[in-house]
Amino acid sequence: MNIAINGPDVGPPTLDRIRHAPKVVLHDHLDGGLRAVTIIELAAEIGYDALPSTDPAELTVWMQRGANRKDLTLYLETFAHTVGVMQTPEAITRVARECAEDLAADGVVYAEVRFAPEIHTGRALTLDDAIEAVLRGFADGSDGTPLTIRVICSAMRHLDRSFDVAMAAVRWRDDGVVGFDIAGPEDGFPPDDHLLAFQYCQRENFHITIHAGEAYGPKSIWKAIQYCGAERLGHGIRIIEDLHDKGESERGLGRLADFIRDRRLPLEICPTSNVNTGVVDEVAHHPIDELIRLRFRVTVNTDNRLMSDVSMTSEMAALVEAFGYGWDTLRWLSVNAMKSSFLPFRERLQIIEHIIKPGYAPLEAWQSEPPL
Repeated sequence: MNIAINGPDVGPPTLDRIRHAPKVVLHDHLDGGLRAVTIIELAAEIGYDALPSTDPAELTVWMQRGANRKDLTLYLETFAHTVGVMQTPEAITRVARECAEDLAADGVVYAEVRFAPEIHTGRALTLDDAIEAVLRGFADGSDGTPLTIRVICSAMRHLDRSFDVAMAAVRWRDDGVVGFDIAGPEDGFPPDDHLLAFQYCQRENFHITIHAGEAYGPKSIWKAIQYCGAERLGHGIRIIEDLHDKGESERGLGRLADFIRDRRLPLEICPTSNVNTGVVDEVAHHPIDELIRLRFRVTVNTDNRLMSDVSMTSEMAALVEAFGYGWDTLRWLSVNAMKSSFLPFRERLQIIEHIIKPGYAPLEAWQSEPPL
């Protein structure tokens, strides 16, 4: 039986109750959220024979165990199999459709899902073919649901097609692509290696988010913002290294941290993924709580739902368990994310005022602390 978020039975946030609250995700990778059974079926269809198992349960365990090796580069190795089966328009569309269905079923009302079109061209697909296939799948999967879903095109930071990907993203801006990103191994591949792509996006008034401050420290964040024009930071949690103790109970902000907080630059934080890649040892020790208390523009995200065995619901529930958050903080995080989205202002406002706030209104009696 479904638990509705209204009426006298509403209580503090639990996993089942959070599932029905309106949520927003800004950092979710398409190739990190496949259903295990879909990977197996697509592999059979295209003759991909490199899977470690053709049993859905075993494959799921293998993916999650492989990703949870406390190292970003090792974490990324698991994607060889998901990308390996996403090389035809039909496969990409199916994965995108199921992604939208799964997010909608989890109570997500707005999502920006990113993918790297250049890694889906192994069977003669063009960048535009891959983008069109994703958009078609998102449209099919979100039809008839409360979910609004958009695409962010990522270029791989260790490859050399970022300018082509940026141009392709801009070509599809009127059809559902809302931003440009670079992803992949951060250490050794600084964002300013891709200045031409970022400068092109800036000239086109196109939105930019950059993976920075996950596997490398504040210098990567600084370059992403000041060289490349990042409007949001993918992860960004190593900005915590630019904080220092001022006294017994006071924390001081360095110049970069102060700039990020003052400019309200959003942090796309993915708590469980950060545990998997070894950035932190457990969610209870994650710096997200300190960043929230210091009033940074924090958002909560899934990163890779299959590899990290997470959903937006489970990520919020993990924060509730680790830090005792109530509905007020979950609402604040959801509004933060919607404010930080790459939708036009009027559309952002519509979702905040007509979906998110009404969805949390019945929960206000269960606030555990003053709203942030």
